[in-house]
Amino acid sequence: MAAYKDLVGQKITKVTSNPGEPKTGQMWYNSTSGKLRGLSVVEAWASASPMSTAMDQLGGTGTQTAALAGAGGGLSTFEEYNGSGWAAGGSIPTAMELIAQLAGTQTAAICKGGLTPPPGGPTGRYNNEAYTYDGSSWSSIPDSGDARIRGAGSGTQTAYLVAGGAGGPPTFTNRLTSSEEYDGSSWTEGGSMSTAREFLSGFGTQTASIMAGGAVPPSYGNSNASEQYDGTSFSSTPNINTARYGLAGSGTSTSNLIYGGGTGSNSAATESYDGTSWSNKPSMATARIYLTRAGDSSSSGLASAGNSGSAVGTTEEFTASTNTITAAAWASGGDLNTAGRAGAAGSGTQTAAIIAGGGLGTVINNAESYDGSSWTNLPTIGTARGYMAGATNAPYTATLVFGGATGPGGPYVNNSEEYSGSSWAEGNNLNTARGYLAGFGIQTAAVAAGGTAPNPSPPSRQNAAEEYDGTNWTSVTNVPAAANAWGGCGTQTAGLVIGDVPMKGLLYDGTNWTTIPTLNTSGNYNKVFGTYSSAMTAGRNPTPAAGTAVEEWNGTTWFTQASLATGRFNGLGAGTTTAGLVAGAPTATEEFTGETSAANIADFTTS
Repeated sequence: MAAYKDLVGQKITKVTSNPGEPKTGQMWYNSTSGKLRGLSVVEAWASASPMSTAMDQLGGTGTQTAALAGAGGGLSTFEEYNGSGWAAGGSIPTAMELIAQLAGTQTAAICKGGLTPPPGGPTGRYNNEAYTYDGSSWSSIPDSGDARIRGAGSGTQTAYLVAGGAGGPPTFTNRLTSSEEYDGSSWTEGGSMSTAREFLSGFGTQTASIMAGGAVPPSYGNSNASEQYDGTSFSSTPNINTARYGLAGSGTSTSNLIYGGGTGSNSAATESYDGTSWSNKPSMATARIYLTRAGDSSSSGLASAGNSGSAVGTTEEFTASTNTITAAAWASGGDLNTAGRAGAAGSGTQTAAIIAGGGLGTVINNAESYDGSSWTNLPTIGTARGYMAGATNAPYTATLVFGGATGPGGPYVNNSEEYSGSSWAEGNNLNTARGYLAGFGIQTAAVAAGGTAPNPSPPSRQNAAEEYDGTNWTSVTNVPAAANAWGGCGTQTAGLVIGDVPMKGLLYDGTNWTTIPTLNTSGNYNKVFGTYSSAMTAGRNPTPAAGTAVEEWNGTTWFTQASLATGRFNGLGAGTTTAGLVAGAPTATEEFTGETSAANIADFTTS
């Protein structure tokens, strides 16, 4: 028998405290606790950022860090997942649902079949169309002449297998055993499964695929059948443990996961097949049917969307790792002392933030500071107002607020005020009186952009931009398009603004404005925090659809993040994309913590 040192390359060491970054396979004796310790593998599902559009009966493919999903619920919409959140992808030419499962990668995917809307209606139509995706757009490829829906797919864009499902028209009841193969240019008939079924799951390669579960005649009976394809014919493999249909599956023929589905009620069950037998794994947090998949092994899976009573965008990640992964999430913080904070100004960090003014109807002049757990009243600002903007140094003891409205719909003001850490003092006025504007920077180097101004009458969106140097406001390059009801973050030479309807997103380099992609979920009254290359917007109008929506900017694109617990818009945003804060509109405060990973240290015994 090999010694531990020969296997791992080091001895079991005696230590008084656990190593800061233990290696996989490493073991040690902790003399303080009297325990033999090492890293233990943890298998678990964790919550991830939801899709922007809730949908079911969709298709998906890819890996846990580069997935593609969409075309559900009669939509043409697709979204792409980057391991943190979802962003808009290219739309497929034909809106549909019930497509044969996608296969391939996020940048080289393929799908076939489906039902065009209205589902089940007199003009609903089975498709024999097939499409490929190149990472940005879909292209039609030769069809096979065999229309089917609810089938399963596996393989790649140039070695694709689709099997089972239901054929038609005119009815949905012609369940299939047949399969088809695509080689990148043409279709051929493949072998037939032993069991006719639809809403099954397929995964693997064209020459080593597993087809599991499904619904069988005569009336959606749950199937526990599992069959493997070798490129020519199907052979039976052991049955799955939980008979179900509408499930998802990912991975290879010997390292994989199946999850979700329907068993008479929605299921959260997860299983894995190692080439010999199926074993149960930890269940998903959200039981659902008609979901979709991504992943490349039994250690890495992604479950997205589906139906848990209605269509959802819920996403979960499965990992088997020596690290314990804690998903990004929002948690409750201390409530503000004063309500009516809509349109307030302020910023700062998660543990040192400031908020001032605000008001939808009656405006207020109250100001408060946050220390990471509770809010404390500060001296009041000189001019009560809402819908203003601000710029804050870290910590918040050097803050600037400017513009705003002293009543509903005006009058708009050009006042600016500076906070020194103990009191507010009047600064020089903006050149253009306005409210609903965006602001970013610090007290001595701030930017004011856009907004609503009283002139010309009636009040209208503005494109004026100004910079503050700690003493005076100076007009600079206008924003490209007049806008209001938006938010900003960053510095005077590297700023970002996002918001308004129609949605606008811009970067500022101290001289020029550059248009960037817009958010995946529309809305306005955004509060944005972070930097020009790593920002987050949390909550916006209208609520509730957009009020809990959160998106993150990585310098290239916006993608979804964990949703807020309380819908809101036009409150305070502060902090960073790993330690954020929102407050006001309503009084509830929420704190954001990015995803974390920590070594899973476990105790071992020698017997």
